[in-house]
Amino acid sequence: MAFTHDTEMALLAAVTLANTAEEPDTLVTIADLDSFFEEHEYTGRRDGTQAEFEAVRAVRHELRDLLTADRDGAVELVNRFLAEARAVPQLVRHGDYDWHIHATGPDEALVTRMKVETAMAMIDLIRADDLSRLGICADEDCRAIVLDLSRNRSKRFCSTTCGNRNAVAAYRARQAGA
Repeated sequence: MAFTHDTEMALLAAVTLANTAEEPDTLVTIADLDSFFEEHEYTGRRDGTQAEFEAVRAVRHELRDLLTADRDGAVELVNRFLAEARAVPQLVRHGDYDWHIHATGPDEALVTRMKVETAMAMIDLIRADDLSRLGICADEDCRAIVLDLSRNRSKRFCSTTCGNRNAVAAYRARQAGA
């Protein structure tokens, strides 16, 4: 199933943010959050404060719980995120993007918008019974989340680093056995 652009963007941002909490932690400064905000094209309010930074760091574990939950657990978390934010879905258009759904206003706190956008994207996966698009990296030393949006659902590693490390290990194992 093809997902809408805003669903894919929200899932990619959530996976990336959750994975920043893995070792080594890659969200350690407000400048890191600034880069994340720009890279994932967030719109709306941005305080740039230490409090906002700490709130975003804290939400990473909640996002990981949602992204790795089974279907029923994901439904529970999605409903909680939406209820806490008193989310009201609306169609909006901004920048280069045509009509898409936002469920919070642009003045809500960044962390609230992140949680709600992730919840809204997860609704699409849950309704399509397509949570298999999310998994844990196949590298035995990695716990990062993998988002597989490929047609053939073949993505196993969170990054080219993990994929290359495993390809080299497999090659060396074949060479040693030959």
